[in-house]
Amino acid sequence: MTRFARTDTSILGHWWWTIDRWTMAAVALLIVYGVMLTMAASPPVAERLHYEQFHFVRRQLVFLPIAIAIMFAVSLMTPRGIRRLTLAVFAVGILLMIATLFFGPEIKGAKRWINIGGLSLQPSEFIKPSLAVLTAWAFARQHETGDAVWRNAAIGLYLLVVCLLLMQPDFGMTVVVSAVWFGQFFLAGLPIMWVAGFFVLGLAGAIGAYVLLPHVASRVDRFIDPSSGDSYQVSRSMEAFMNGGVLGRGPGEGSVKSVLPDAHTDFVFAVAGEEFGLIACLILVGLFAFIVLRGFSRVIKEPSLFVLLAVTGLLIQFGLQSLVNMGSTLRLMPTKGMTLPFISYGGSSLVAVALLVGMVLALTRRRVGQEAL
Repeated sequence: MTRFARTDTSILGHWWWTIDRWTMAAVALLIVYGVMLTMAASPPVAERLHYEQFHFVRRQLVFLPIAIAIMFAVSLMTPRGIRRLTLAVFAVGILLMIATLFFGPEIKGAKRWINIGGLSLQPSEFIKPSLAVLTAWAFARQHETGDAVWRNAAIGLYLLVVCLLLMQPDFGMTVVVSAVWFGQFFLAGLPIMWVAGFFVLGLAGAIGAYVLLPHVASRVDRFIDPSSGDSYQVSRSMEAFMNGGVLGRGPGEGSVKSVLPDAHTDFVFAVAGEEFGLIACLILVGLFAFIVLRGFSRVIKEPSLFVLLAVTGLLIQFGLQSLVNMGSTLRLMPTKGMTLPFISYGGSSLVAVALLVGMVLALTRRRVGQEAL
């Protein structure tokens, strides 16, 4: 039995009876799964880096309650509150992305992180969900008013973010942001000629990235022909899945985490495959798919174009990020340093994904009257 009666008119009571509790349950399972895999994958990495064995575990457990609190607080908001929040997050995120280009440390040839008060922050993680909501708002306003200035504003915001991402450079995140933005524009009524134009621009951008960015060309070449370069992490990842089989080798019994540099972040799915096996991995994939499809089922009949576009963009982002991480681990696509939501180690990623899910929960709540604004 729940602790809230249907007649409970308190904030928490109203929240409980209007929120999507199935999505919350799936997210809770992902969080539990993430804690288990962080405890399994990160100690060997910490020892290789000469940290205390549970260094990464403790850091992740510090960020976890913060992320859960943010997700809960955001899920209480109205659509108007979500718009105001994302406007503030986007403005701060843009300033931090600009500061990162000047003051951020260069890691593997890219400047994506900035140190604030002893904490390492990746501002672009927070830009992704906030941009999706702001462009949804702009497209919805353009549809309501017929004023092209709103559509131009959405285009301008997108171009600003893409320019900053390419200056870091972060081509993978640029692709994700572009896919989300294009999907929203298409649903908002993108003219067919614009569809063809954006397709050509996207193709030209992909070719340009391959020609002009050596690290992009290297990853594509190694994906097509693994023997053309260093494919160590992907090769070890595939071995981990083969060693795990159907049921896995058992918690703590895997060996791939001792040799993979990114076993706790980009390749944590390989650790899951080796220690917990195929069935556990399929359950994990099913949880991601359930959250995305459940969100679409809740919003498909939504009368508010803003809510429809915002939730669609956020779910595309969540699903695509999960797909890229798992696909890279399984050598189904070129490798990309992208975290697996709620599973990979990383404070910025964890808090940003919690913000995203909190907004999805808020926007898919059953709303009446003024709360629907």
